[in-house]
Amino acid sequence: MYRTSFRNRFAASFPERVPVLFSLFGLIASGGLASAQVNLGPVTVGAGLQTSYVNTNTTGGNDTNNFQLNHIRLYVNGPVTDTIKFMFNTDYDSVTNKIGILDAVAQFEFSPQVNVWVGRFLPPSDRANLYGPFYSHEWAVYTDGIQDGYPFVFQGRDNGAMYWGTFAKKVKVSAGVFDGPSSTGNSRIIGAARVQIDFWDPEDGYYLNGTYYGDKNLLAIGGATQVQDGRTATTVDFLLEKKLPNAGVFSIESEYSNYNGLGGYQAAYRDSQGAYGLGSYLFPKVVHMGKVNGKFEILGKFAKADYTRGITASFDQKTTEVNFNYVIKQFKARVMTFYKDTRYNNNKVEPNFWQAGVGLQIQM
Repeated sequence: MYRTSFRNRFAASFPERVPVLFSLFGLIASGGLASAQVNLGPVTVGAGLQTSYVNTNTTGGNDTNNFQLNHIRLYVNGPVTDTIKFMFNTDYDSVTNKIGILDAVAQFEFSPQVNVWVGRFLPPSDRANLYGPFYSHEWAVYTDGIQDGYPFVFQGRDNGAMYWGTFAKKVKVSAGVFDGPSSTGNSRIIGAARVQIDFWDPEDGYYLNGTYYGDKNLLAIGGATQVQDGRTATTVDFLLEKKLPNAGVFSIESEYSNYNGLGGYQAAYRDSQGAYGLGSYLFPKVVHMGKVNGKFEILGKFAKADYTRGITASFDQKTTEVNFNYVIKQFKARVMTFYKDTRYNNNKVEPNFWQAGVGLQIQM
């Protein structure tokens, strides 16, 4: 399956709909958000919600306004023995209006260096895929032609088996084999591998974050590749995050991608490559809004992707995104206003458009 750019699924910041956006912002702030976890013995149950208001303006088209339920997820995790664990997560797909199986994994954890996963989960791929929409730094993730263009069954996941391990708390290695027919329609197995080095603070576990909001000083570089029947998808990603003496936090994230006949955003184009750069600053001052306490954050991103070897002329996509966020409790509670402008140099393929809106994320 190809990653596609759904205009009405993701969003951006506030131009002409300012009254609506601030009404939502005030409603959220006045309620007092809380988070919790339900523990049923050793089993942990959780949930996550993303919902948004989006205004979309398409060149040559009509102005649209949508209230969206982007994601609703249910999480169940627990141990079977000291070394065997089980993870089962579901997600609501706003495109099909159905709930699908996100993760269903048997996890064999023998040591930090030796872990084996079997089932459905995120395969070795780029950082963007390994953090997903709920742990990304930006709101309009997976719309730039670069992030997580790897083939997948559902929400970046594939069915297969994988080894992963961490060495000296700095080097993380993963490799696996995954089902081809369910993700690409090709009967050949997909091979996947990733290597990551954390030069400063280590990152625990296999799944990753797009930011740590100052909890870690991070300098990480990772590279991943997937191969099927001579076709490849390859990425290199970078994350720098530093907490400053004034308690503010700045982050820089970047990625280069090359989808050579495998994956990509446009099924009609065999190859694509591109890169993006993202920068952010989390202000140190705690801002009180009613009974809610949080910090403001500004974020900017620019991406360029080139699509070649297609059924029509090659073209490029340029994506600019700006977020102004109110971070209440990191990934458990945050409000994200966003503006995203997407432009193509070949309007016969895709029309230019911009989006503006506000998104709410809650997790427990």
